[in-house]
Amino acid sequence: MARKPRWDQLEVEAGVGEFRLFSWKYFSDFVYQEMLDFRYYIWRGHRCDDWFLEPTLDRRLKRVGRVRQRQLRKSHLENFQYAVRGRRGPNPVPISNENDWWALGQHHGLDTPLLDWTSSPFAAAYFAFFHTGPDQTRRRALYAVNSSALEAKSREIAKSIEGPDRPPIVELVRPQSDDNPRLVNQAGLFTRAPDRVDLESWIKKHFAGIEDEYILIKITIPNKDRQMALRSLNRMNINHLTLFPDLHGASRFCNLDLDIDKY
Repeated sequence: MARKPRWDQLEVEAGVGEFRLFSWKYFSDFVYQEMLDFRYYIWRGHRCDDWFLEPTLDRRLKRVGRVRQRQLRKSHLENFQYAVRGRRGPNPVPISNENDWWALGQHHGLDTPLLDWTSSPFAAAYFAFFHTGPDQTRRRALYAVNSSALEAKSREIAKSIEGPDRPPIVELVRPQSDDNPRLVNQAGLFTRAPDRVDLESWIKKHFAGIEDEYILIKITIPNKDRQMALRSLNRMNINHLTLFPDLHGASRFCNLDLDIDKY
């Protein structure tokens, strides 16, 4: 007897492919069958499957002209650096790298040019399914990107372009600072793409013609499976208590226990 199909697989185009899972219960199958041997993929979850892979600062400045955007990005970071003086605890570790400043702000609510990622597909799934909203689409989305391929392509581009400006590359940002315990618990890291360019568009431009290799994978799962997804992730000890080791995380965990039966 033939096995019941668990997902649809779309063709790869410019390094980008998509899998449409018929149910949340097949997500583990997908990870163990398709992804277990590929450690260099990093993961991100989206509440809606039509959202772009673009950071909060790009969305905020979308209607601003290019020259004005550059000015605002610079002043925005400077404002944050001044605003956090005396608020990082006693004897804070100096931060000299611009991306580390952005990373510090990212996990404290600052609009930044960074995108959050995790090395855990199940942590990414939690972020995809936790939030709700009035604009909810019928499917949630998870993304897996080949971080090794991004870094190799970015090195290639950087070698071919000279000048004082940041080259049009994708950087992987792995902060070494101890300021953010959430980052450790979430196995987190960041990407920084060129300003005003979403990550999928960058990949399609620089991996044009690639039809036999997944640089970016999009996995969509029915939104109706939200409660089942969150319950099963909680059994795996993936919840707000473990991902956000603070009072905020404890509060959100308890709120979710009210919302979901047998959580």
